[in-house]
Amino acid sequence: MAIDPATAKAIATVATKVVTDGETRKKILILILAPVIGLLLLIAMILQILTMPFSLLGSAFSGAELDYINEMRADTDFTQLLGPDSADYTEGYGQSYEGIVFSDGSTEVVYYNQLDSRWADIMYGTSGTIGEGGCGPTAMAIVISTFTGEAHDPVELANWSVAHGHRCEGNGSYHSLIPESARAYGLAVEGAGKNDGQKIVDALSSGKLVVAIMSKGHFTSSGHFIVLRGVTAEGKILVADPASYKRSEQEWDLSIILNEARSGAGAGGPFWCIGTK
Repeated sequence: MAIDPATAKAIATVATKVVTDGETRKKILILILAPVIGLLLLIAMILQILTMPFSLLGSAFSGAELDYINEMRADTDFTQLLGPDSADYTEGYGQSYEGIVFSDGSTEVVYYNQLDSRWADIMYGTSGTIGEGGCGPTAMAIVISTFTGEAHDPVELANWSVAHGHRCEGNGSYHSLIPESARAYGLAVEGAGKNDGQKIVDALSSGKLVVAIMSKGHFTSSGHFIVLRGVTAEGKILVADPASYKRSEQEWDLSIILNEARSGAGAGGPFWCIGTK
């Protein structure tokens, strides 16, 4: 489509003014950048809300607003936190799980629960307690104590996580906690994906433990680390759930574990097969 000479001249005049007029250039730059900056601020605000500790959420929102935000946090799988009103918290908080050992799998497994009265209220970093967000350190306390034959409780692993940068404040733990803490304590670790069901079964059958990061489903309403500790003769999976002794006594279909494992997990997950070297 041809442009008539008058239109072409007008366009050339405007272009020349833009090039030579600094004030006009600034206005155009602002018009271009303003929506981009606004979008980035919106994303930052959403991420802040999704990862904000429950105590701060309660002071900033109330009623239906708070219910909606908590539901959104769960749906986006951004948090590994247990709320004080959750069923797991109500069931386990203040209980003692001292001395529990599972011996029904191929490996005798030491059990720890993040809600145990010995450490549920101990801070994990600066924004929450082990009871609220310590499933990662507790899962690794189970694994490391089992394979080393020495007691390494959730407090020790929580402190290790914070000191080595694996604590995600306001959320829980970065996925990197699992392979890095395993290696730091002298264990062998190998990642596995959601399509590696046979690899996971083989690892369990050979005496290894498998840490899994789960998403919304049977084990959590958001995100949660658990330990797969064995496989039965019928092919059912045994678990050690850091937030629920009740679920730890049940047998689980492998399909549930695979389907509800976190998609897009980092650090080689959502499964980590761990054993001695």
